[in-house]
Amino acid sequence: MGMIMAVSFTRYGRLYYLDPGPHSPKVGDKVLVPTDAGPEVAECVWAPQYVSEDIDGLPVCAGIAEEEQLTRDETNKRRRAEARSVAKRLIKRHALPMKVVGVDYLDADNVFTVYFSAPHRVDFRALVRDLARNLRARVELRQIGPRDEARLQGGIGPCGRDLCCATFLKDFEPVSVRMAKDQDLPVNPLRIAGACGRLMCCLKYEHPLYMETRYRMPRVGSRVSTPQGEGSVVGHNVPSDTVTVRLDDGGRRCACPSASVCSPRQQHEKMYGSDAPPGAPRQPEA
Repeated sequence: MGMIMAVSFTRYGRLYYLDPGPHSPKVGDKVLVPTDAGPEVAECVWAPQYVSEDIDGLPVCAGIAEEEQLTRDETNKRRRAEARSVAKRLIKRHALPMKVVGVDYLDADNVFTVYFSAPHRVDFRALVRDLARNLRARVELRQIGPRDEARLQGGIGPCGRDLCCATFLKDFEPVSVRMAKDQDLPVNPLRIAGACGRLMCCLKYEHPLYMETRYRMPRVGSRVSTPQGEGSVVGHNVPSDTVTVRLDDGGRRCACPSASVCSPRQQHEKMYGSDAPPGAPRQPEA
């Protein structure tokens, strides 16, 4: 058993998990997070709490942020906002097909990193020189893809929640159209694409469950016995664990729990009764 807490560098941004160590910050407190460039200020989103499994390798919280660190953090935020404004103005002046997505700043080295998206490779050498001269600092430009752009910008997905990539996902896992087909979703880019224009990451979440139920549920077209009579399977609803059956009596459809049309379950109930737990001896008939 160990303790874990979560912080975010921006409001409603991606979560980072820490070992609280000897500290006990509350939700909303500003804490110091160890990074490659030194401790940075972040907001506590989840207060320290115990978890059942052992979690090793998490960075340890460096303590509660003092006034000095908070002042430095505010200064760096102003510098990043200034760099974003200057970069947009100069990009327009150079007539480059670029879009500024995010800006990072290391005050110790006085280095700005500007992340941008573009439809193709861009010659930005003249832009870098103008940026460095205006900001009086070293500037690096990095082109990123649509998935990283969505992660940095954030947004709301079709589900109405904050984007997974901007809140908790650590890495992008491959998602294929086959996963959408396995889940009986329409292969329509407008229906299965996320804010980045690529296949939604959440298509991967339920895919193992669909693959499991494909072998557990009776196949479409098979004959089954339901509590409402005999019929044929015409569909599945995996999230609700139900089977849609077209009954022989009148052709109407009904949704039955998959266990109620499962042959082994029916055989068990026929032998031991519907109320008897598995393994119970058969009751003698009167």
